[in-house]
Amino acid sequence: MVWLNFLDTTFDKIFSSKIRNKIERYILLASILGFIIHLILIYVNNYDILNIKFSGSLLIDPISAIYTPFSIILFYETYLLIFYLPRSFTTAISKQFEIISLIVIRKIFSDIPKINLNTNWLESPPNMQLIYDLFGIIILFFLIYLFNLIKEKNPTKPITDNIKRFISTKKGVSIILLPLLIIMSIHSASNWIYELYLVNEKIISAGFSDINSIFYNEFFTILILADVFILLLSFQYTEKYSQLIRNTGFVICTILIRLSFASKGLTNILLIVSSVLFGLIILKIYQAFEKNI
Repeated sequence: MVWLNFLDTTFDKIFSSKIRNKIERYILLASILGFIIHLILIYVNNYDILNIKFSGSLLIDPISAIYTPFSIILFYETYLLIFYLPRSFTTAISKQFEIISLIVIRKIFSDIPKINLNTNWLESPPNMQLIYDLFGIIILFFLIYLFNLIKEKNPTKPITDNIKRFISTKKGVSIILLPLLIIMSIHSASNWIYELYLVNEKIISAGFSDINSIFYNEFFTILILADVFILLLSFQYTEKYSQLIRNTGFVICTILIRLSFASKGLTNILLIVSSVLFGLIILKIYQAFEKNI
């Protein structure tokens, strides 16, 4: 159909290798500049060279400067997630797992300055959060490794006309998600800066409940809707029970990741780990189901 060809052509232009390479270079440059600027702001703030009105711990310890390049790299990973979305549910969910693991690592760098070494370690919430995140990232890294290892064992199936139409439709979803990604990132960043600098001290003290959930909270909400939309489209192209259960299970994984942004402490990391573990089990059962058939 003409509109499917249009989606294919548009997707290939927007996500061409030339454009991706350019974006990758810009991201690398922005990460380096962001890291240097963040270090300068920390120095200026600690030596009272300028009066920076900033509520939080990101301008106290130089370790926090790693937070900025990680945030920029995470934006690029989100862009890649949109690029991989049309390939398969399994590839897309694997990229989601990688993104949430990077968010956990980034959170560690922002929480390290909050550690209190002069108190009982187990009685300090920031100290305990660091322990949760450290153990959590080790478990996540291992589970994601297992997931990708199992994913490579998926049987290669011939691309039929139905599958081609399904892929073209998913490319249309990616095309819609890309401008939403840009708009949401600008909106989230501007709102965060506004609440930190341009309002009175009472509102500043409230700020965002969790800086790590900025942008990704809303993005994963949109991603759930996109996954559900793709899931509904898949009913038109496949009637296999195993594939429908697998795809539905991966949507649940995305929902669990989204719920983790609304939680704190041990619950936060447990929801993330349970999401990856659930996806791993779903994929393993799917492959066993397909093998038996």
